[in-house]
Amino acid sequence: MIAENYQDVEKKVQKACEKSKRERSEVTLIAVSKTKPVQMIREAMAAGAEHFGENKVQELCEKYEVLPQNLHWHMIGHLQRNKVKYVVEKAELIHSVDSLRLAEEISREAVKKNVQVRILIEVNVAEEESKFGVSTEDAESLIRKASVLPNICICGLMTIAPYVENAEENRPIFRALKKLAVDIKKKNIDNVSMDVLSMGMTGDYEVAIEEGATMVRVGTGIFGERNYAL
Repeated sequence: MIAENYQDVEKKVQKACEKSKRERSEVTLIAVSKTKPVQMIREAMAAGAEHFGENKVQELCEKYEVLPQNLHWHMIGHLQRNKVKYVVEKAELIHSVDSLRLAEEISREAVKKNVQVRILIEVNVAEEESKFGVSTEDAESLIRKASVLPNICICGLMTIAPYVENAEENRPIFRALKKLAVDIKKKNIDNVSMDVLSMGMTGDYEVAIEEGATMVRVGTGIFGERNYAL
């Protein structure tokens, strides 16, 4: 079932790329494996998945230890500063940096462990009170302050769009994040590239790709409904 789901999502990603005249290689499909057991991840791997996203540090660390080392792990959930030390060497990309204090903590740990950490700035484009992320207006200020910190590299932006029945409703959200990335790129800020746009989930990733997403985070579409009781 997971293999079929993964291939189905892969086909839709391909189609969305073709529709927007983009190369398939421009979009990374992240299988969101939060709450899912290792066996299900292995099934997704067998279908071709290499990038996995986790919301909780403990879960990412546990899976990192038992699964093959060639996988790419993404920290996509809200990251508490006291958990940073566990994830800086394991996550290939931290998608959810939404404050200077968090960026400073990541930098401190990265220096301590002598690693370079790639991060995205999380932007709450829709201004939902229930979501984390810096406002669109404050994003550039945060980026400028974080860009001077040692051992971190700001690679782009991430947003979590609202849950909607019709994916088209989120098109303006994705378009706004893309515009913000273009505007910031023009500023040529040292240690900042806007190469990564992490946006789009199971319900709207095709629209996100059409609007410029370079990473889409698909959980339910691959693994089925999440079991929050786990």
